[in-house]
Amino acid sequence: MNPILPTSTVGSLPKPSWLAQPETLWAPWKLQGDELIEGKQDALRIATKEQRDRGIDIVSDGEQTRQHFVTTFIEHLDGVDFSRRETVRIRNRYDASVPTVVGPVSRSKPVFAEDAACLRQQTDQPIKWALPGPMTMIDTLYDGHYKSREKLAWEFATILNQEARDLQAAGIDIIQFDEPAFNVYFDEMRDWGVATLERAAEGLRAETAVHICYGYGIKANTDWKASLGSEWRQYEESFPLLQQSTIDIVSLESHNSNVPTDLIELLRGKKVMLGAIDVANQTIETPDEVADTLRNALRFVDADKLLPSTNCGMAPFPREVALAKLSALSAGTGIVREELSGTPS
Repeated sequence: MNPILPTSTVGSLPKPSWLAQPETLWAPWKLQGDELIEGKQDALRIATKEQRDRGIDIVSDGEQTRQHFVTTFIEHLDGVDFSRRETVRIRNRYDASVPTVVGPVSRSKPVFAEDAACLRQQTDQPIKWALPGPMTMIDTLYDGHYKSREKLAWEFATILNQEARDLQAAGIDIIQFDEPAFNVYFDEMRDWGVATLERAAEGLRAETAVHICYGYGIKANTDWKASLGSEWRQYEESFPLLQQSTIDIVSLESHNSNVPTDLIELLRGKKVMLGAIDVANQTIETPDEVADTLRNALRFVDADKLLPSTNCGMAPFPREVALAKLSALSAGTGIVREELSGTPS
């Protein structure tokens, strides 16, 4: 049985240096062919053990088998040409060279099901797998075929639903859709973004989560955060819609952010995966700092619906920093569990 306040990570963990260049997003693989397949699964096993050793209750793959949380999924789809590159503005923050949609998009076979089955073999604990959300997928491509962000998002939502059903069959307990685009494109989110997200999650028995953050701790994101002022109220746009949606869990950034904690009240009734670990700063949180973040949140979410987590992925961190942060997350959560139960954690 899961403890109260089950801990989790949101996304990526640093990869071993023998697999990919450390502290680098989109780091190229250092292995090839069968060695790469074996190396990825070895890294997945290591990441699973490292999470368990540090008291993480809901274990993920740490994205060890993926170069990037969006493009690795898209690489396996038909209708996208990675040799035809265009420069686009990603989430209105930075320019990037991206692949081009050249025809109808489809998925000829499962993308992550084998890796998910490998993760399932490593632990009896609940396991979570992250997929990119439809809006964030279309924001990471140049559309040379549909000429409609909405139409392409609906196509991706159908493909994501197919993939999510395969992940569920492989034993995944929680399927998370990453939608940082929800913090930027408010009109599209209201018009069709939440609807396409619900389509991606349609008919699943597994719990579903949506992760909306302010991005990895890279300069383009930290510069954007610095421009947002003393209160970050972007969640005010999405939370009321998500509270009414079919999605089970909403994941948000909190610790060391300027997000007003009382915005969590807008999600009343939903489970909340709360970011209590900063991914834009290598300073290791103390257990007391984590506990304070959780206590503040508990004014607006019931304890049985709170899942302490990280703000975002930690791929750009040194491994020892990421692992120390996981230990802090567990220790801080333990303090609050003890306060809630009156018994030692």
